[in-house]
Amino acid sequence: MRALGYRRWVIADGFIPAGPGSESEAKSQETASILNSGGKEAHLCLTIFYEDRAPGGPYLVTIPAQRTIQLRLNDLKNPEPIPSGRAYSAVIKSDVRVLVQHTRQDPHQGTSALVSAGALPIID
Repeated sequence: MRALGYRRWVIADGFIPAGPGSESEAKSQETASILNSGGKEAHLCLTIFYEDRAPGGPYLVTIPAQRTIQLRLNDLKNPEPIPSGRAYSAVIKSDVRVLVQHTRQDPHQGTSALVSAGALPIID
């Protein structure tokens, strides 16, 4: 199959809610669903931007050819976790075309809210 998508994407509205400390309680999550429909492995580099500090990253991710991943942004650890309770934006760069969708689940308002939207492609 032909590679679909673009090589650069932006998630402009990132936010990992500060959650309860108990592991037994439901956790918030931010997920980037990334599809690599092409015939080559995709090498991604994520940079995280904040309102009040220098950017974080790079976070490096590899997606095999013709595969998809559900990248939980909450779980990124290297070089540092994305802080909870703070707004952020993410720029995703890939060496091949990919598709990106952003999903946020927040169970802290008494019910579980789920918001999903396509990330913004950067068209060169």
